[in-house]
Formats: sequence, C-alpha cells, structure tokens
Amino acid sequence: MSTLLLASEITGRPVVTLGGEAVARVKDVVVDGRAGRVSGFTLSGLGLLSGPKRRALPWEAVSSLGPHAVMIQDETVFRNRDEVADAAEAADGSIFGARVLTDVGTDLGQVTDVVIEVTASQAVVAGYEIAATAAPARKRHSVFIPLARTIAVSGEALVVPAAVADFVSDDLAALHKAIPEFRSHMSGKKP
Repeated sequence: MSTLLLASEITGRPVVTLGGEAVARVKDVVVDGRAGRVSGFTLSGLGLLSGPKRRALPWEAVSSLGPHAVMIQDETVFRNRDEVADAAEAADGSIFGARVLTDVGTDLGQVTDVVIEVTASQAVVAGYEIAATAAPARKRHSVFIPLARTIAVSGEALVVPAAVADFVSDDLAALHKAIPEFRSHMSGKKP
C-alpha cells in the first residue's frame, strides 16, 4: 500500500524517536533526481528561534513517515548534512519554479511542489503539482501530473513526453489512480 504526499506537507513535521521524544523538525525534503527517490531530510531545531541543524536524516534511518511525524529509532541515526543533502542538491538543483514542457512544445505549467509516493520501504517521486497553463488546467489553477521519464532538464524547464497531458489530475486521489494507468500506457501494456 502506498500514500501520496506533497513535499510541502512533510516540511515542518516533527522528528520523533520511538521513545516519544521530539528531537527536530523537517526543514526540507532532499530528492535525488537521478534515482527519483527521497534521499533524506534536512533538519531544523524545535524552538521558534531555532535555525537549521548541521545534521540530517537519511531516508534509510526513517522508521516510519506518518501523517503527523517522522519516526526514528533515536538520534544516533542522524548524519552530517553534507552526507545526505549536498550530493543530491549538486546533481539536481531545485526544480521548483521550472516550466514543464512536453516534447511537442506544449507548456503545461510551472512546478510548485513534488508529489512523493511513500511505501513501507521507500519514498519515490511520483509526480509534480504544477501551476497550470490554460491547456490542462480544467477548472483549477493547480493540477497534478504523474512523473514521466524526463527527456531533458535545465535550470528553467523539464521536458516530458506529450502523453503526460492526458493524465493531468485535479487532486492527489485522482493522481494516485492515474499513476498506474500512466505507467501502463508508457510501457505499452494494458492496465
């Protein structure tokens, strides 16, 4: 079973040990774009004036990611921030604000959030929330698209297959249903 979450929904969640002690907050979700998965989280302190921590939480050390908290065994699982974040950030940069263009030149919109599919063992990028242009927007300004094999990435745009436009969803529940259909369509197999 899997759950879809927005990266922005995870940001700010407390990091809690299995003993029940809140030890940090999620500052940012670190995505390894090449692998298409969450590699971990940068952290901040718990207090109102607390800044970023020099430690980070690798995904492998997460016991569970629940609706209200990120659970860990204990604080010994934290790593240096550089070990978790720098390699992924250097390789990918930020895709927030990038235009999403199809390989036939259609501008679908601008990335506003990353959709993460969380299972018991992994967290992978499953799609994007985009501020849509008029073409796929239907009645909403913000829509969701499944993650496609990205043909090209620059600091300004993601180029994706044109078929993505046929699987635009109005909400995460509809996207959850559209993802396997899109994957089947792209692989040439029937769902």
